[in-house]
Amino acid sequence: MNPIPNAKIASSQFKANPFPFYARLRSEAPVYRTILPDKRNAWLITRYQDVLAILKDERVGKDKINAQTPPWLPATFKPLLRNMLDLDPPDHTRLRGLVQKVFMPRLIGNLRQRVQDLADDLLDRVQARGRMDLIHDYALQIPATIIAEMLGVPVKDRLKFHRWSNAAITSTSSRWGVVMALPHAVAFLRYIRMLVKARRANPEDDLVTALVRAEEAGDRLSEDELLAMIFLLLVAGHETTVNLIGNGTMALLENPDQSDRLCADPAMIQSAIEELLRYNGPLETATERYPREDVVVAGITIPRGELVLAVLASANRDERQFEHADRLDLSREPNPHLAFGYGVHYCLGASLARLEGQIAIATLLRRMPHLRLAVPPNRLRWRRGLVLRGLEALPVEFSR
Repeated sequence: MNPIPNAKIASSQFKANPFPFYARLRSEAPVYRTILPDKRNAWLITRYQDVLAILKDERVGKDKINAQTPPWLPATFKPLLRNMLDLDPPDHTRLRGLVQKVFMPRLIGNLRQRVQDLADDLLDRVQARGRMDLIHDYALQIPATIIAEMLGVPVKDRLKFHRWSNAAITSTSSRWGVVMALPHAVAFLRYIRMLVKARRANPEDDLVTALVRAEEAGDRLSEDELLAMIFLLLVAGHETTVNLIGNGTMALLENPDQSDRLCADPAMIQSAIEELLRYNGPLETATERYPREDVVVAGITIPRGELVLAVLASANRDERQFEHADRLDLSREPNPHLAFGYGVHYCLGASLARLEGQIAIATLLRRMPHLRLAVPPNRLRWRRGLVLRGLEALPVEFSR
């Protein structure tokens, strides 16, 4: 048996088609030790049941204080480490409780008409051109606008914070990337501090004002936690959905039989989105985890404090869990995918991402049923980084 080569899992080239590599890991080395671009060792967990177990295991935490080799971060980034994504209970539970109600499915449903109007307006703008970059002109605009409106961020600034968040996400591909992202991190934090200052002086009916009031109460939120929470909501509130819409559209373009099924039966959009999440989801891995003690997974001992990456993209293609796992089937039932993670860190914005994805893709197919790629598939570039998987751009053409 040939040794498994170490893949550059954060590179654009790898992101284009990571699935054969993960299939080999599931078969030969389901718990695989690799070296990340920043020179840290990491364990890739690739089988569905093992990924599920890791996501549920209380011995495997998020707080980097448990890390044997913590990631190198400049002091500028330190306030952002107090975000709920990188904390364990009880801090995680307290912080999540401050915003959880806003993202409940019942309340998210009230945004349906706003998302629909936005999708139609964006397509109206490009209809006469006969072509667009589906990422920049459509997939990005919907979630960035919605989360900006929820937080009370001026909509004119939505592309600005996407540029900053993109720099933060791609910086994980190397130490040099972290250095290059520093100016963006400084600008992003300065912007958030100005926003907080403005809401202290002039409260409004938005989520930032609610968080400022919680911080002023003194026992719910510290200054760093306030900054980190707003940063996280701005970034996570749109990045996942950008990739859901972009990757989902790409999967439909590559599988025209399934696209035709959905065009003929728009009512299947809910099951279609679940399958697109499974087949070509927006997250490659779950965020970083560190065992508080030695943990055995699939017969392999992972030492305390070493970095563990649960590979969601691999788990969702595991043939032990999903029949014909590499086949796109928009009517797949049941579909217990892990695209939004599992356990206490299950994606807070999953209901919002689903709603935006359903409306964005259904509207796109209804209005542009003959959508097609405007460039050869091998010319598409995928974004660098560890956690997310998405396209930098997706040029498409359609009938005027």
